Amino acid sequence: MSGNGAAVTRRSEDEAGRADGYVLPRGVVALFAVACGAAVANVYFAQPLLVTIGRDLAMSPALIGGVVTLTHVGYGLGLFFLVPLGDVTDRRRLVVVQLTLLVGALALVATARTAAVLLAGMAATGLLAVVTQTLVAFAASLAPPAGRGRVVGLVTSGVVIGILLARTVSGLLADLAGWRSVYLASATLTAVLALILLRVLPRPTAAPTALRYGQLLRSTLTLFAREPLLRLRALYCLLVFAAFSTLWSSVVLPLSEAPYFLPHRAIGALGLIGVVGALAATVAGRLNDRGLARRTTGIALALLTASWLPLAFTRSSLWALAAGVILLDLAVQAVHVTNQTLIYALHPDAGSRLIGGYMVFYSVGSATGALAATSLYAAAGWGAVCVLGAGFSGLGLAVWVGAWWRERSVRLGRRP
Repeated sequence: MSGNGAAVTRRSEDEAGRADGYVLPRGVVALFAVACGAAVANVYFAQPLLVTIGRDLAMSPALIGGVVTLTHVGYGLGLFFLVPLGDVTDRRRLVVVQLTLLVGALALVATARTAAVLLAGMAATGLLAVVTQTLVAFAASLAPPAGRGRVVGLVTSGVVIGILLARTVSGLLADLAGWRSVYLASATLTAVLALILLRVLPRPTAAPTALRYGQLLRSTLTLFAREPLLRLRALYCLLVFAAFSTLWSSVVLPLSEAPYFLPHRAIGALGLIGVVGALAATVAGRLNDRGLARRTTGIALALLTASWLPLAFTRSSLWALAAGVILLDLAVQAVHVTNQTLIYALHPDAGSRLIGGYMVFYSVGSATGALAATSLYAAAGWGAVCVLGAGFSGLGLAVWVGAWWRERSVRLGRRP
């Protein structure tokens, strides 16, 4: 790896985002954000529709839970096997090819007549939706070091808004025209975006890294072995997205039952509330550019843990649910933006591998949270789900305290 990368490794987390440079135009950043949000939404469209899809295709409750899990498994595989290609090929071409294939996967889901076809289509959709992370790495590569946190924050805001509004859009479309219309509409939008991005995305100005595919994948693992900061931030990622998925994969269940009996569009509208929290992504990026990464992370993890207190009162108060959703989404995205900004700075020439490898932990955390929450809800109810989410969150905060204490001990000349 480069000497600059090693230098960044030796610096503290709070110093990693400091540098000088120009500002990437907002219009270009906005295009990345829109494309990222539209692509990643495909991973989450099914969550408010699980009951309807299961009834239409005669799927058992256990099998319908596999819809979310398989999508995330596909996403995890794509993160490791597809996203690193951005370091050895033309990212512009890679984005367009992935979007084109994603159109086919969405069409397969929309026309599925059996559970097997649906599950295969969902897995393929997750696999190809990782174009989102290719775009994040692309945007980060175009940003100056001093403004990278701002750019990653803005693009990640698009990702998060796409995740949250996916539920709103899918619930509304399903009520109006059936669940299949959700995937037909997304396939159409994805095709349009592929054409726009083909014309707008900049062509590469530098030769890609000269690595064979096998070497590329091995180097991703090597980065984890060499970079303690990457390992720490990946662990944060796993825990915060396990908490995030614990809420969003299971909250449809109590809202569909007494005393609420909410329709798809009302449950999906909960994502609009979450957008308020997602706006924190841009703030977190700016704080990182000012050298406040560690402090931002600690505060965010504390808020994440606290968010489960109002969420525990969901069955008796929608206001408590709304407050908890805002806190949880704000905290998760603040940690996520800070993570991505810091790890990209380690080795910008390996940006796709860093972000792809890091995001594997997002996928593992999301799948774990979804599977555990839906199973726990069936066995013990909403209160147990909130305990699970608080456990993931509190563990993340404990890891942060431990990391802070170790670095403090090193600075004071003590053994960690």
